[in-house]
Amino acid sequence: MYQERKRSEVIMARMEDKRADRNRGERQRKDAGVKGKRTFHEGRSGSKIKPASSLNAHSSAEEVKAGDRIVVTIKRIGINGEGVGYYKRKAVFIEGALTGEVVKAQVTKAERGYIQASVTEIEKKSPHRQQPPCPVYEECGGCQLQHMTYEAQLMAKEEIVREAFQRYAGIDSLPMRPILGMDNPWGYRNKAQLQAGRQGREILTGLYAAGSHRLVDISGCEVQDPIVNEVIEGTKAVLGELDIPIYNERTREGAVRTIVARVGRASEHVQLTLITAADRLPDARRLVQRIREKLPMVKTIAQNVNKGKSPLIFGERTTVLWGDERLNETLGDVRFALSPRAFFQLNPEQTVKLYDAVKEAAALTGKELVVDAYCGTGTIGMWLAKDASEVRGIEVIPEAVADARDNACASGIDNARFFEGRAEELLPQWVAQGVRPDVVVVDPPRTGCELPLLQAIAKAQPKRLVYVSCNPSTLAKDCKVLLDSGYQLEWVQPVDMFPQTSHVECCSLLVRKDN
Repeated sequence: MYQERKRSEVIMARMEDKRADRNRGERQRKDAGVKGKRTFHEGRSGSKIKPASSLNAHSSAEEVKAGDRIVVTIKRIGINGEGVGYYKRKAVFIEGALTGEVVKAQVTKAERGYIQASVTEIEKKSPHRQQPPCPVYEECGGCQLQHMTYEAQLMAKEEIVREAFQRYAGIDSLPMRPILGMDNPWGYRNKAQLQAGRQGREILTGLYAAGSHRLVDISGCEVQDPIVNEVIEGTKAVLGELDIPIYNERTREGAVRTIVARVGRASEHVQLTLITAADRLPDARRLVQRIREKLPMVKTIAQNVNKGKSPLIFGERTTVLWGDERLNETLGDVRFALSPRAFFQLNPEQTVKLYDAVKEAAALTGKELVVDAYCGTGTIGMWLAKDASEVRGIEVIPEAVADARDNACASGIDNARFFEGRAEELLPQWVAQGVRPDVVVVDPPRTGCELPLLQAIAKAQPKRLVYVSCNPSTLAKDCKVLLDSGYQLEWVQPVDMFPQTSHVECCSLLVRKDN
């Protein structure tokens, strides 16, 4: 997942990877039902657009065009949180509509394989509809399901997984366990990375509204850790007090372009990074002094320089202006020392549940060789190491491999080794040398495993394959390849890593049929 998380730096959002789904190309819209620009308003805010005065009559769905009005019964929630129904057997995707609702909708796009529409009136409302607690929910776009009760969110995510396996793997009866949710599905994110801007004299920190460069301030975000919110607000106040120039994307003038705050859950210490568009951070000495005085929980103040025009958040150079070089964090018994750019899971509480499912699937006895084929910073490999004979992690990004080695050393783990390279190349080399893994773990980016890796796994013939996925569609597609290669699917365990969003993580166990 490390490679994917680095790519997710382009997304200025609470779901590091994840607001981009709305803006993907037409092929992905047809594949998964992706939303267009926000046009829904009754389900999110309670206000109604003027109801349709009349509905268009069509003999077939092919006659439907943009601007027409239709009535749709919502059957399920789509992979991006939109309501999915059918009009004369053609799929209709309606943002903000909930399962079981009957809605009048205006068509915004009519394509050969699907229709997109926006709600004009809800004729039958779901009992699971609720008022979103976030005042900028519609504008922000970082969450997609706040208008739905948490119980309904969990049910919807289970259905997303079932539907993906039915569509892409041809599995009608999925061996799926009940989803693992949270007791408190708020305030769970341990890190915020927010774009900075100005509105008059006021400093804003937030996300860009979908399809625009209008910055939406998300102060006090409901899904961020309250300590993170406090540090972001305090930092804004100090920047304003000292009149530190804020970067203007249009004129390309100013200094501070992004504020990143990460809290260590065990210590409640905060690592604060200011990303600047120039080498020099104006009035840096006084800025550090005032932040230390105002925000005693901050133990690291760093500057990262990003002069580029790309949407990447971090640049290559980071300097610690004051405090600790790294932030200490733990997952269970595993310790991590995190530099400002290091990836770490955003929801530690749910990560433990996910990794425990991985451990159960691996079923280690202390004799096995485990290969972690997308090891990132080594989190899963180190979670399994104490129950394995040996763990070998593979990662293409050198910085991730270095972090993995450092983390293993910090945790006293001496039976885990991490290799820089591509798993589809290293794994066959090891097999040719007579080294066959008993268990292979994969945790790929949202695009899924590359086909050469799936083929290499099939040739290596590990007894157990543990597949961790953040995208049910690519998980199901990859499982189809593996099922055709001699594996059978034992179970799928969904985990709600990101409540209030449409994203769902899964841990799946596949075993060889000839075992």
